[in-house]
Amino acid sequence: MPDPIPTLSGLSGIADSYDLILCDVWGVLHDGTRAHTAAGAALIAFRERLGPRPRRVVLVSNAPRPWAGVQRILDGYGVPRGAYDAILTSGDLTRALLAERPGARVHHLGPERDGPIFEGLDLTLVPAEACDLVVNTGLFDDATETAEDYRATLAALKARDVPMICANPDLVVERDGSLIPCAGLLAEAYAEIGGAVTYAGKPHRPVYEAALAMAAGLDDGAAPDPARVLAVGDAIRTDIAGAHGFGIASLLVARGIHAEELGVTAAHHSLGDVAGWLSRQPVRPDAVIERLAW
Repeated sequence: MPDPIPTLSGLSGIADSYDLILCDVWGVLHDGTRAHTAAGAALIAFRERLGPRPRRVVLVSNAPRPWAGVQRILDGYGVPRGAYDAILTSGDLTRALLAERPGARVHHLGPERDGPIFEGLDLTLVPAEACDLVVNTGLFDDATETAEDYRATLAALKARDVPMICANPDLVVERDGSLIPCAGLLAEAYAEIGGAVTYAGKPHRPVYEAALAMAAGLDDGAAPDPARVLAVGDAIRTDIAGAHGFGIASLLVARGIHAEELGVTAAHHSLGDVAGWLSRQPVRPDAVIERLAW
């Protein structure tokens, strides 16, 4: 039998073991409508800890928009800027990929609000039938649509073997207690019919390499020891699997997208025995916490 996974009451119990936290945003710092106050306070307390090197927090988000747009959203929800040192998004990684293809004819599959991902790049936005690359940022209307509504669009793209960049590998996120479909569902559907997909974000290795490089840049190029890096997130498939694949420790926030499975819905206020649920998952975190708190 695998060793039991500890359930933490607060981040303070393990804080001194780490110099860098790579923290998920949606589901950990906010629920899509408001900040989780205790989570922000916990990260502030972590950053204030003294040690051989500064304690850093890099927010790593699968949001399909540049980091500045995410910061504005966090400001609006009330997440304090003192809770983090830097932000890295899937939108940033997508922009880097697009910069490698100057002059590309790109079809944007996703809502207009994600338009800033293309600003200032050498590309032309075109209809699906004229593109040589599709950038998938999500469903046009994530409140009413499903991946099934895109079957014909994806089939037409595959018929021309158009490659896809998925600018948000998440399948779903939590919004005010409900699960909302994301770009990852469309990418998964495209891959299932043989479409070529490049993923920008968690759980894929490049996002962790970029996050550690960003952290090193905060400290005159001194790279953090991976053994002292902790990934915090609420999704097994992205946050925990990504950390596992990269070889760093992880902390699962239970009251996120897996809340109902773990019995921490509004009707069940306390975290119960998660061992059985975790034993059925493809990867396991190093620890579990109900909500991120100090």
